[in-house]
Amino acid sequence: MNGKIIVCLLTTVLLSIAPFVDAQQPTKIPRIGYLSVISPSTNPARIEAFRQGLRELGYLEGKSIVIEYRSAEGKLDRLPALAAELVLLKVDVIITSASGETHAAKEATNTIPIVMTNEGDPVGTGFVASLARPGGNITGLSTFAPELSGKRLELLKEIVPKLSRLAVVGSSTSPGKAHTLREVELAAGAFGVKLQYLDVLSPTDIETAFRAAGKGRAEAVLLLSSSVLTSQRTQVIELTVKNRLPASYPRPEFVEAGGLMAYGPSTTDSSRRAATYVDKILKGAKPADLPVEQPIKFEFIINLKAAKQIGLTIPPNVLARADKVIK
Repeated sequence: MNGKIIVCLLTTVLLSIAPFVDAQQPTKIPRIGYLSVISPSTNPARIEAFRQGLRELGYLEGKSIVIEYRSAEGKLDRLPALAAELVLLKVDVIITSASGETHAAKEATNTIPIVMTNEGDPVGTGFVASLARPGGNITGLSTFAPELSGKRLELLKEIVPKLSRLAVVGSSTSPGKAHTLREVELAAGAFGVKLQYLDVLSPTDIETAFRAAGKGRAEAVLLLSSSVLTSQRTQVIELTVKNRLPASYPRPEFVEAGGLMAYGPSTTDSSRRAATYVDKILKGAKPADLPVEQPIKFEFIINLKAAKQIGLTIPPNVLARADKVIK
């Protein structure tokens, strides 16, 4: 009899404390992997834009969400190991900032969701089946807008009215390069500008390309999107100044680092919008069902310090159209 009473009492006690025990179980904090070829300290605006996007959705870094940053410090060959490291950490989502990072993440996992923030041609690279229905574990934001390169050439022509020879520097392996170059060629034909295409596949090719531009008597430089050029932008900018060449860049990071001008999709806007993908995925959405978004905000930035370095005067009508002027 006493034994039965004891069993009943123990059962009652266990049932009464069970809800309390459940309430004490720690809530799993989502962990995000942020993979970048460049150091976060060299591009704080994009990182902060992503954080802002998370805050707007109610996530507090270090409290309700954790971000694991991994940077290749400009060395592309380090990306695969860093992507593998994030996979071993079992992060819930991987954020990538360009094609090289997305490729490394794709090779490392086909199950962890990957969100692209600045991908030139996600369909052409095979990252997604289509923009409307990605179909795999990758989705995010595309910056694919090859017609912008024609606009950038038009702006160069306004700044350098007598422009007749233009060096186009890019990487033949970059996604969407063929489409972009076609747009540049169309614009060059309309403006009567002769093009000299210079291929950069590794950092060692950069100085060689600028020497070739000098021999080709280039009067300005148009840079196409390239992971190599982005990671080595300091050297690129120094060479444009050394050769006194007006240069148009595909991303604002170049201008913020001392380059002359940039026109293209807002990378900070894309980074901020990437947070909405993270939110949807953490709430159960599958990347395969989340359409890839195209750019909706564009920026035109001019650096007057850079113009002064090469003895260039920016026409007032061009300055008036700039979204941001660095003085």
